[in-house]
Amino acid sequence: MSGKTMSAPADAGLSAIHRQIMWSRLIAVVEEQAQTLIRTAFSTFVHEAGDLSAGVFDLEGRMIAQAVTGTPGHVNSMAESVGHFIAAFPIETMAEGDVYVTNDPWKGTGHLNDLVVTTPAFHRGKLVGLFSCTSHLTDIGGLGFVPDGRDVQMEGIYVPFLKLVDRGRINDTLMALMKANTRLPIETEGDIYSLVNCNEIGARRLSAMMEEFGLTDLQALADHICDSSRDAVASEVAKLPHGAWSYAMTIDGYDEPITLKATTRVDASGISVDYQGTSGIARFGINCPLTYTRAYTTFGLATAIAPRVPNNHGSLSVYRTTAPANSIVNALPPAPVALRHVVGQMLPAVVFGCLKQAIPERVPAEGTSCLYTVNVRGFEGAERRRFAMTFVSNGGTGARPDRDGLSSTAFPSGVKGTPIEVVETMVPLVFWRKEFRADSGGAGQYRGGHGVEIEIENRSEWPLELLAAFDRIKFPPRGRDGGADGLPGEVLIAGTGERLRGKGLQEIPPGRHLVVRTPGGGGIGDPARRDRAALDRDVANGLVSTAAAADAYRQGR
Repeated sequence: MSGKTMSAPADAGLSAIHRQIMWSRLIAVVEEQAQTLIRTAFSTFVHEAGDLSAGVFDLEGRMIAQAVTGTPGHVNSMAESVGHFIAAFPIETMAEGDVYVTNDPWKGTGHLNDLVVTTPAFHRGKLVGLFSCTSHLTDIGGLGFVPDGRDVQMEGIYVPFLKLVDRGRINDTLMALMKANTRLPIETEGDIYSLVNCNEIGARRLSAMMEEFGLTDLQALADHICDSSRDAVASEVAKLPHGAWSYAMTIDGYDEPITLKATTRVDASGISVDYQGTSGIARFGINCPLTYTRAYTTFGLATAIAPRVPNNHGSLSVYRTTAPANSIVNALPPAPVALRHVVGQMLPAVVFGCLKQAIPERVPAEGTSCLYTVNVRGFEGAERRRFAMTFVSNGGTGARPDRDGLSSTAFPSGVKGTPIEVVETMVPLVFWRKEFRADSGGAGQYRGGHGVEIEIENRSEWPLELLAAFDRIKFPPRGRDGGADGLPGEVLIAGTGERLRGKGLQEIPPGRHLVVRTPGGGGIGDPARRDRAALDRDVANGLVSTAAAADAYRQGR
């Protein structure tokens, strides 16, 4: 009897260890999947900035694990899209060598520039799971990556759920259509193959893992992962005070300001966010499909409530997001959605504004939120060689309850800044300056993160098209609890006094310098209470001017 009594806990402990090892291996598999995409992608937005997602799913379409590398907008919307792939291509019809693709904004990741590719994974001839990945293609045709479209058809080629590869044979017709509908056919073809390749690597590594652990399917492991993650999030939600809290934020919009309003509710059933009161659908392409709204809303909740719980179907299932149909955060087809990130990436700040009233110690002040991507295209040389490039710059994040905000950091997207050297070797641009923007972070006991100032010369013989998609120019990030607002963004032509619009297609003449100043984050707390040593360091480093130290912080030098 004593032997039996001791064997059960030992077996249970060994099983728990095996599950943890398999979980770690699964994370390694999807991270290699993502790194393969980064190494083979043609788009600088992917191989330099990391604008992608990668993950493995069970046969029910549940995301089991995601790569650490990637963005919440891609990952959390991809988590929904695999279910749509299964509906279009039932499990029983999938064959080895098949690969499926779409860029449907409402069943993919929110706009046409993101291709979602899904591949069935087999082990010893048996279908055991699916790998899915997403990356941002620089040019998908139409008007391009610009918010000027009036409907989704103007924004580029729309790919429904199709077979990209059928039992190992590439769909040459689809590839020809994709290449004919882009200004960058070579880069686009290369990016598509990089997506196919990264899923293939994931499937191979999964099969090797299953062979090593003697697994014939993933169901038990998937159930354990999803159930454990759901229970862990539910446990954290149960610790929160019950109630409902609302918050509203105004952003620039395209031709008129946009109100983003949410009510976050915590009760015995869990946690939900509803966007009743948010502005209606916009005329131009800054609208946000609900899948992208859910992705960033969920991310905001997760970072505040259960940041250490793995992101998968189980953890995501605890959060609920609703929004009125044809509001700007639930735009229905055929709404233009090319720049849906301008609105979508603001949503964690709205969620934080709600949660600040319940758990202020966990959430930051408002930050820049949306990416300050500089999207350009044009021609160079007598032969008018066409080019297009998206490179990333970022503003400051909001101050945190116990420390300063982060400077020039993409939150919530996590996308990295594009190295200047890479851009200059690929297109006829010269960067004269890229430096922290002094005094841009909102003053406070904890100051907001700083933005940057960038000056770029158009070295082409032809006008440079700027596909502007900037926000926080009219309505900067707000401070809280006595902290000051961050500085607003600015876009202008150097030496002319000409200020450019924050959104829409505009031209930079040959030889002219484009100046982009990204916003700073809001501060938290009375600036007069800022630690003197911290302020001295900021002044010594040129981040805060002597005048601002005396005026905004009320601390003389």
